[in-house]
Amino acid sequence: MVNDSDGETSEQPKKMGSSGVETSENPPKKVNSSDPTIVEQPAQASPAAAVPPPEADVESQASLTEISSILRRWKKENLLNKGSLFLRGGTLFFSFLAFVIMASNKHGDWEDFDKYQEYRYCLAISILAIMYCGAQVFHQVNRIRTGKDFISQPKAFILEFFGDQIMAYLLISATSAAIPMTNHMREGADNIFTDSSASAISMTFFAFLTLALSALISGFKLSNQNYF
Repeated sequence: MVNDSDGETSEQPKKMGSSGVETSENPPKKVNSSDPTIVEQPAQASPAAAVPPPEADVESQASLTEISSILRRWKKENLLNKGSLFLRGGTLFFSFLAFVIMASNKHGDWEDFDKYQEYRYCLAISILAIMYCGAQVFHQVNRIRTGKDFISQPKAFILEFFGDQIMAYLLISATSAAIPMTNHMREGADNIFTDSSASAISMTFFAFLTLALSALISGFKLSNQNYF
């Protein structure tokens, strides 16, 4: 009970709570004094701000990242396969030229490649390179067209790597063996026989270069192969 200025007793309005305790009831504050109908409501937290991002969005982002990684890997593998096919095709071409030039290098008497062991060795290695690269080109073309291998990929990569290494060594050894013989002949006489021999040796060397580059690609593919 409170006494006002007129001596009258004024009583603060009170409200009984659920527990029986009197509580005072305060009216909500008005936002605009000119409009008594608009009142200020208590601020509430936005329910959307507390909700975490749905798991579907996270999974979709992860799947897109995985798909992008797979596409990049396929693109790299396709580029390596085409590069290896191009290089082995070059080796096949140069080896065939070396074989044709050396086999036709017969001009009678001492101008006959059959009479020189170094030239016969160069011709034999050219034939081996033609057979090896021809088989590899056929295998790669079949893989690109059908997507299938005659043997499993790990074994195919091992055979390609060691095959490229061995054939590249044989080609450079044939070149090294035939060059001194040709230089010695040119000191005495420079004619069509020595020129043809030099041309065949040059083709054998180019075959070595292309197959050596192919061996680098084979080694890269073999080192990136997953065996587990």
